[in-house]
Amino acid sequence: MRSVLLPTVVKASVDADHGDRLRVFSGSANPELALEVTRYLGIPLGNMVRKTFADGEIYVQIQESVRGCDVYLIQPTCPPVNDHLMELLIMIDACKRASARQVTAVLPYYGYARADRKPSGRESITAKLTANILTEAGVNRVLAMDLHSSQIQAYFDIPVDHIYASPVLVEYLQHLDLASLVVVSPDVGGVARARALAKRLDDAPLAIVDKRRQGHNEAEAMNVIGDVKGKTAILVDDIIDTAGTILEAGRALLASGAKEVYACATHAVFSPQATERLASGVFREVILSNTIPVPYDKQFKALRVLSVANLLGEAIWRIHEDSSVSSMFR
Repeated sequence: MRSVLLPTVVKASVDADHGDRLRVFSGSANPELALEVTRYLGIPLGNMVRKTFADGEIYVQIQESVRGCDVYLIQPTCPPVNDHLMELLIMIDACKRASARQVTAVLPYYGYARADRKPSGRESITAKLTANILTEAGVNRVLAMDLHSSQIQAYFDIPVDHIYASPVLVEYLQHLDLASLVVVSPDVGGVARARALAKRLDDAPLAIVDKRRQGHNEAEAMNVIGDVKGKTAILVDDIIDTAGTILEAGRALLASGAKEVYACATHAVFSPQATERLASGVFREVILSNTIPVPYDKQFKALRVLSVANLLGEAIWRIHEDSSVSSMFR
């Protein structure tokens, strides 16, 4: 695996008038990413104690004053999802009880997001439930990256800043200088995401894999809609979980005449079997961001991990300065 840190935005400059009110803390889910963010901001990572009792209960203590401060808690709710979500809630509560002026939950990965509607009766909409829990815990704002669906922003009754990893992915793909590109969505639901990436890649053509889902975490790729013959296919999704969908899509593209396939996604959930499928030789490279840490035992030769720390750091600074976040992506 090769990790790449790309300078996608201009480094923030923390001045004395505002920087002394800015505090950034990390949960246990991805402390390496949080450390990169604070290096970008030019401030130290906040001190915090996190312990787990024998019965599994989580204990958090903030070890510095946050009274009157704007606090940013960086915690992707990645596996183990329940533990990391509960830890974030306890961090929020600790900061509110310590008289923080404002608490922002920075969620590089928003867990429970895939259940964002009721496709059948008697099901929970866990994306909305999670939003309710975070709000009730006392968070004032949410900063999230590449939500599974944009509608999740509406589940919150507090401000939500939604940012994207696409500038980092685009910069890396342009660095590869690939010829005859086609951007491919692995299903109809991801067309908007694929179209946005294609536009950034000099209006590259678009193709879609017609996917028929058999059940949760099970998919069968069927037909390729669009011309991919002799082209380099950039297969783009937001999450790679079991890798079943993206593997079948990659095979379908090669069977349809694609020269080679690059798989791109933001969130490396990597459930069991994912690494074996991704390392099967179907993909020239599997390009992911570091919103979720990839353990050593799940790394493989074709994996490329790009850092989104600069994007998160810039977004945090702009929120802190009350300036535009959306202009980062224009």
